[in-house]
Amino acid sequence: MREIFTGLPWWVKWVAVPVIALLVFGGLIASVVGFVVGLLFKVLIFVALVGGLVYIVRRFMSSSSGGGW
Repeated sequence: MREIFTGLPWWVKWVAVPVIALLVFGGLIASVVGFVVGLLFKVLIFVALVGGLVYIVRRFMSSSSGGGW
């Protein structure tokens, strides 16, 4: 691979090739990034809901005199 780029100007290696790669694979990259961000958001929502449920149940259990439902 290194032999292919030998003798070419720096802007071909560091500007033109990445731009072409983004044009060709841009949709795929955007899909992967969108999937990862969506997954992290869902994990964050899940953790917040479980944490809220645990907090509410512990508060209810400590405030109730019988300790049961």
